[in-house]
Amino acid sequence: MASFLAAAERGMGWLSAEGRLSQETSDEALCRRVAAGDEAAFDVLVARHQGRAYRLAWSLLRDAEDARDLSQEAFLRVYRTAATFRGEAKFSTWFYRILVNLCLDHRRRSRWWRRLAGSQDPDGGDPLERHAAPGRDPAEALGQAQLTARVWAEVARLSPQQRAAVILHVQEELPTSEVAAVLACSEATVRVHLHRAVNALRRTLKRG
Repeated sequence: MASFLAAAERGMGWLSAEGRLSQETSDEALCRRVAAGDEAAFDVLVARHQGRAYRLAWSLLRDAEDARDLSQEAFLRVYRTAATFRGEAKFSTWFYRILVNLCLDHRRRSRWWRRLAGSQDPDGGDPLERHAAPGRDPAEALGQAQLTARVWAEVARLSPQQRAAVILHVQEELPTSEVAAVLACSEATVRVHLHRAVNALRRTLKRG
């Protein structure tokens, strides 16, 4: 556990009491080893999932500090509750359910949405929009940035469950069945969330 942050940055295999871990070791096998007290297995899980966990948390919260705090809290919960993972779903589904629930609980506790329109990622905006295509016309780039900001603002007005469904399905590219598992709802409910979200976004674009 002491090597949590340092090991997470290395992105490579580590030795454990049971032998060498490799990048081919499945997440599910690693989680079982974490449950048995193998801290090196925990370090590998962190290294694999920390980038995507932060991106997901930031997309839900739009606050860099909160995203870091809650993604780390999600990993700590994995460490403490690994024994409860029964393998009925993929490890990633189980982990993202923990993370999404933490983010939704945080949103319910705070009045973040009143600050959302003025919030900015201190690292330079949406992490998914940092790498612009070379040679783009500046006016075109500005128009695209304005459109992206409007879409994000509209997504921010969705209900917490709808926003989570959109981010998991569109940004994280999870199938609707896995989104349903993460959100602990039916696949039909996920499809309703997505349908309503798409309609809301279309209204925004038409106002364009």
